[in-house]
Amino acid sequence: MALNWVEERARRISGLLRARPAHGICLARPAGMARPPGVARPAHGIHLAAAFAVAGALAGLLAACSGATAPGSAPMTGNGVTTGAGASAGSSTGASSASTGSAGTPSASASAPGRPLAGQVIVLDPGHNGDNWAHPAFINRLVNIITEMKPCDTTGTETDAGYTEAAFNFNVAIRLARLLRAEGATVILTRTNNHGVGPCITRRAAIGNRAHADAAISIHADGGPPGGSGFDVIEPGLVPGHTNGILAPSHRLALDIRNAYHRITGEPYADYVGHDALDVRTDLGGLNLSTVPKVFIECGNMRSASDAAKLSSPAFRQRIAVALAAGFTAFLAPAGGATPAGQASIPGAPG
Repeated sequence: MALNWVEERARRISGLLRARPAHGICLARPAGMARPPGVARPAHGIHLAAAFAVAGALAGLLAACSGATAPGSAPMTGNGVTTGAGASAGSSTGASSASTGSAGTPSASASAPGRPLAGQVIVLDPGHNGDNWAHPAFINRLVNIITEMKPCDTTGTETDAGYTEAAFNFNVAIRLARLLRAEGATVILTRTNNHGVGPCITRRAAIGNRAHADAAISIHADGGPPGGSGFDVIEPGLVPGHTNGILAPSHRLALDIRNAYHRITGEPYADYVGHDALDVRTDLGGLNLSTVPKVFIECGNMRSASDAAKLSSPAFRQRIAVALAAGFTAFLAPAGGATPAGQASIPGAPG
């Protein structure tokens, strides 16, 4: 029996969801999906199940598209933010959004029922930026991080083959944002591409604070000794009068991120810094200035040949994103993220 028009739409849209568009590509509607000439709209109540399938599929397609941000959408200063709706803002509009405490418009997935991170706001801070090296006057100016004065930002490290930390950080953040949005979260990025400068570490913290984020992470890769390897999660230390309120939740976040990262990526604990892949520091502005639960992660050592090979692999970067998404789910929605079944709900996670 031939499929009617509604059933055909459901079948074709479901096929599109299984083949999610590449980053930066978002179809407004599937090609050829217009109603055929002479085919009338189904009467109310007819093929209702198929109609619901189409509605659900369309919502999923919109959520998938929301994670893409076109390269070059941010200004040189890199002060824009990306919300759960995938919108980007320049230095002026981005500053306005952060200063008003707005977290942006939630994505379509944020209101969808049955998603463990629905209603949660997560800030992703890809460390450094691709053009920092070309603007030393900007990134070297000193800013106050409470415990000391430090440069506004730095260039980051790179592998011996020239794969930069800034590019790695941003790539992982984009992958992670897609997964978190699929689980219902509103996601904000502190920079919208890898072709800008900054923002300063003080502004990166302010973006999370003004969004009233439920959790935040700064994504990095380390430039440690060539003989050292492994990953490390950094949590805030006590800065009296400033970090008191975030110490306990940040520690829980650090544990959930560490455990998920180690389990899913197989990366060992760092053997040259921290203890059991945990480190407490009071010299990082992104932590000292945060008023929301926040951690840093050094995903591996770019100066280690073995770690560099993994960090340079797109497949491994996807596993990193899956691991971090599982860590956030365990922290923000334990019932949905602490069990193997909950982990498997994240696309790409081991079953």
